[in-house]
Parts: sequence; C-alpha cells; structure tokens
Amino acid sequence: MLSGNGRLGPDVEEPRGRFGRPIAALLSDLAGETSTLVRQEIALFKAELSEKLTRTGVGAGALAAGGVIAFSGWLALLAAAILGLSQVLAPWLSALIVAVVVIALGAGLALFGKSRLKADALVPHRTLNSLREDQAWIRDQVS
Repeated sequence: MLSGNGRLGPDVEEPRGRFGRPIAALLSDLAGETSTLVRQEIALFKAELSEKLTRTGVGAGALAAGGVIAFSGWLALLAAAILGLSQVLAPWLSALIVAVVVIALGAGLALFGKSRLKADALVPHRTLNSLREDQAWIRDQVS
C-alpha cells in the first residue's frame, strides 16, 4: 500500500522478479547489458565489414587485372594482324592463335574477379546470426 508521500508503506515489499531481485534492479541490469550488447554488435559488424571489403578489394583487383590482360590480347591481335607473324602457319592463323590464348587468360581472370564480387559475399552473416540470437535472448529475458 502507498503511504501519503507516494512511497511504499513499511509493510509492503518492493516487487521482485523471478530471480529474487527487485524489478528495478533487474531492469537496470537489462538496460546495462543491452547497451553492452549493442556496442559488441557494432564492433562485430565493423570487423566483419572490414573483412568483407578486403575480400571485395581482392576481387576488384583481379577483375581489373583480367581487363588489362584482355586488352593486351586485343593489342596482340592488332600487332599480329599488322606484322603477319608466321614461319610455319599462315600469318593470319598465327595472329589468331596468339590472340585467342591471351584473351582466354584475361577472361579467366575476369571471371575469377567477378565471382569474388557477388552480392552475397558482402552480407555480414555472423553479425546477423548474432543479432537473431540476441533478439531471442531479449525476448526470453522480458517474458
């Protein structure tokens, strides 16, 4: 029962939670733990994002290298067409063989780079899983 000053009377106990501690203390602990949890989740997100961006940079570098090599293939094709390299084969056939080999190497590197740049590679899976676990934990604590 409340006394005249709005406080609990001397014969009324403060409500207690299921752990035998006052509700106010439990709510205070929950707020503190939630704050710590949010800070830890942000730190995990930053670390995972940094890792993903590093891998994306490697993929972008490989894609750029593939483009340069493919361009070199184009230059080889032009040089071969102009100079007409051939002692054993016809000049056009020699130029075609060189160009196909260089372009194949460039295409291989470009495909490797593209595979490293898939959208799913940027999703922070560990952070999302951790957030789901935290959400379940908070629901359990509140109920």
